[in-house]
Amino acid sequence: MSSFKAAAIQLNSQPDLDDNFNQIQPLIEKAATEGVSFVTLPENFAFFGDDKQQFLKAGEISTRVQSELPVWASKYGMYILGGGFPAPTDSDKVFNRSILAAPNGKIVASYNKMHLFDVTLSDSESYRESLIMRPGKNEAIVYEAAGLAKIGFSICYDVRFPELYRKLVDQNVEVITVPSAFTKTTGKAHWEVLLRARAIENSSYLIAPAQTGIHGNGKETYGHSLIIDPWGKVLADAGTEPGLITAEIDLGFLKEVRKKLPALQHRLF
Repeated sequence: MSSFKAAAIQLNSQPDLDDNFNQIQPLIEKAATEGVSFVTLPENFAFFGDDKQQFLKAGEISTRVQSELPVWASKYGMYILGGGFPAPTDSDKVFNRSILAAPNGKIVASYNKMHLFDVTLSDSESYRESLIMRPGKNEAIVYEAAGLAKIGFSICYDVRFPELYRKLVDQNVEVITVPSAFTKTTGKAHWEVLLRARAIENSSYLIAPAQTGIHGNGKETYGHSLIIDPWGKVLADAGTEPGLITAEIDLGFLKEVRKKLPALQHRLF
């Protein structure tokens, strides 16, 4: 397929699995009625609580996500990226996992977030993902979705590490996904410029579904889910309200950009 329609769903998820899923399904159904073939959900889409809640409910959250997303993918005949949820490990920590469910009702790819958000933005705002999370393997994941494109995985804080995206390009990535729960503080300063840079320097489409607003854990996220083309043009911006944005992914245009400006072929490192 030379082109297809993709969507990013923007949410204000809370620490309530049922309520979050009840908000998500109508948006996926709406995307299906609009001819979308690839839907992306943000980080913490299923459950957005404090660290203790995320850890204690990881088994329940993971089971629910990995059972329901494939059902929806099959029902609506689309690929669905579930962009970040706590998945139990064999240790006392969890992975932050993104999965891709296919129209055949199977989970066909997954990625565990590598870069953990351990930062202190001010005396009153700090984050320590490593308290409950362990990083995934140091590997770049690209999945060739039949009839769509080569889809590359990353999650939120990963966007600050361009070397990961070079590894995705080494596997001929065409659509990069960056599901996120970007803080309002860092979002205002860095969100769009980082995403556009990753799209431009890798001559790739980029889809970044995001969380927005204030969540049950007291955290505030930036919103502005974006879909960006390989030239760095923002094709769709969700603003700050929950909802759905869509855009056409044109692989013919991607090839044209890479041919006209062959920076990827000029790499020295």
